[in-house]
Amino acid sequence: MTGAHGAAAPILPEVMSGRISYAEIATLAQVKRPVVTTWARRHADFPQPVEYEGGSPVFDGRAVVEWLLTTGRGNTDARQLRAELALHTLSSWCRRMPARTMLDGVTALIHLRHELDEPLADLGWDALLQRADEIDFEDTYIRREVFALTADDEAGPALAGLADELIEAAYSPAEAVEWIMEARRRLGCHDLALNEPAPPVTMALARISGIATLEEDAEDTTVAVPYASSGDLLVALHAHTDAEVRPFFLAAEPTQDLARLARRRLLVRGVQEYELDVAEGQHLATDDWGYPRVIVCVLPYGAAEARNPLAVLQQIQDLTDLLADHCTAVVLGPSDALVHALPPREGADRLRRSFLTEGLLKAAVGLPEGAVPYRPAYRTAIWVLSRTPKEERRGQILLVDLSSKPLTAPVLDALVEDLDIFRTAGWRTDGRHEPRNGEILAAIGLRDRPGTAFGPQHRSAARRYTRAVVERPARISDLELRLAQLADKTRLELSLTAELKAHAVLRAEERPFRRTSVSVLVRQRRLRRLPGHRIASEHLTVDGHYPVLTPDEITGFGAGGARRIDRGVLLTAYEHAEFTQPGDVVVTATPSFGACVDEEGLSVVGFPARVLRVRPDAERPVRPRVLAALLRAAAAENARVGGAVRAARRIEDLPIPDLDQEEADRYEALLTEINRRTALLRQQTAALDDLAALTAAGLTDGTLTLIEPPASFRS
Repeated sequence: MTGAHGAAAPILPEVMSGRISYAEIATLAQVKRPVVTTWARRHADFPQPVEYEGGSPVFDGRAVVEWLLTTGRGNTDARQLRAELALHTLSSWCRRMPARTMLDGVTALIHLRHELDEPLADLGWDALLQRADEIDFEDTYIRREVFALTADDEAGPALAGLADELIEAAYSPAEAVEWIMEARRRLGCHDLALNEPAPPVTMALARISGIATLEEDAEDTTVAVPYASSGDLLVALHAHTDAEVRPFFLAAEPTQDLARLARRRLLVRGVQEYELDVAEGQHLATDDWGYPRVIVCVLPYGAAEARNPLAVLQQIQDLTDLLADHCTAVVLGPSDALVHALPPREGADRLRRSFLTEGLLKAAVGLPEGAVPYRPAYRTAIWVLSRTPKEERRGQILLVDLSSKPLTAPVLDALVEDLDIFRTAGWRTDGRHEPRNGEILAAIGLRDRPGTAFGPQHRSAARRYTRAVVERPARISDLELRLAQLADKTRLELSLTAELKAHAVLRAEERPFRRTSVSVLVRQRRLRRLPGHRIASEHLTVDGHYPVLTPDEITGFGAGGARRIDRGVLLTAYEHAEFTQPGDVVVTATPSFGACVDEEGLSVVGFPARVLRVRPDAERPVRPRVLAALLRAAAAENARVGGAVRAARRIEDLPIPDLDQEEADRYEALLTEINRRTALLRQQTAALDDLAALTAAGLTDGTLTLIEPPASFRS
């Protein structure tokens, strides 16, 4: 292996090096697509296309990776580059064999390398087949998958070499397998991700289970996963287990090839065969291994029209039958059965409330749509259940509603922390901590209300008396005062200003009228054209030193100043970037036409927007506001028609009038006055919007009320 900036030997034999397009190179190097075109145009040593597909050049992926490693270009380190190229080459094999055959075969080969602890390419294909037969003589996890590759004479040896490369890049067989599983969608193995939760949700389920608190000398450390699917949940649980603890993993999966994959993923992580039992069916092998300490389960997906809440709750009841005292179950299932309102006193409602009667249900968490990526409209919820002796029951339940929150790391971290504190406190309120997104209440309140939803009904005291809430009345009073001041200011300024008159009349026929364009003005040295800069999205913040003007700000779809860039990032990553100057006209044609005048300057313009800078020393200088207004009017007359890719004319070719100096000065003065009056009205509009939003927020969460105004205000 070589460093990111050193020369690298070919990482793949020629037969395995994949073909790669401009777009795929950009993804590989983590840069924008036009950057790759620029590399190919500016650098003579950039690899030449090996062929053309549909008129587009295709490159040798190995040569591109070597060039990136040698030159140090791109934003991907050497290890990731090699892994990405190997994964890209794997995807090309999917055109020669079924994607599942390829993925199962490669993961089996990686496991074989884990068992043998020597490069597969050094052994020869026949020897690999023999070793697979010896290691998995009962054919439970790799033998069938390796022998399936013999259908293609070239596939076995080539994929064995790729398995070696992935392990070298990942540093371990286990991580190499997980890289492949992360890429399962791009490899076309959608069935492996069909019913799997999003990775952050899977990790949260593992953390909520409390598996990290299992002790090494505990009598029972069995962890059970019904419906193991392709093994994501098993891997997450193993990743969160203390290194000193070796739990017994008990799982079940009805689909045989998924069960084999799940078994393979755990074995390659160092779990021994005697520490694992993945049953090929619907039932856990509890008769052989006893009841588990922890159960984590993602219930199988069912279509909404065929889903039966009673059947879902009965599945959970079957799981709780396996729980001994102080054992925990975490279940992800459909929210319409777990937390939504149910028809009162019917079977599903009675069964759901029975979990409260028996003190089993400790927490219910409503999740938003999208927790299962392949089921975007499927809304789910999490139940945390624990069997506690009758004398230890506290009769409390934690209800959390995340249905309107994105499942980001901070949100899930807060959820896990709230549940950990609730569990540590003995499933009761801890006066030192208030849940961030829910409330703890008496379970009897839900049990005695048939059909009611299992969700927080009120704003908690901690959230009710936050500083933002307490200060709302004062902020509303400040806004009312500001509105009164703005109204007085507007009346005063307009009273001191002459009535707004454009003095517009029809142009006389004998008065000459000339047309020009931006291109002509540039040739006449009355304007300068300056390009925008390609700013990476990760470098845009809300609290940077300099504003960034993107097409959104220029066309009015984004608030001015919403995107900024840090001074240090700008001076290091974009050392050639130029600031705008006061009076620069910033224009864009994508996604629609926009033109604005940067009054203050010292901004950075983001591509595809660009700058038209007025030359004040020209014989007839252009007025910035006049130019922007005339360009907007011309663009409206030459707008893109339906079905067209771009507008009829480029910005540089839009025909605009070349006003004489006196007429341009009068129009500039008119636009200045219009902008001044518009600014006053915008300030009032912004204050009115803030007043409406603050009042609505307080009324919505129940922290504000409106009272009868004093008599002096009514008169």
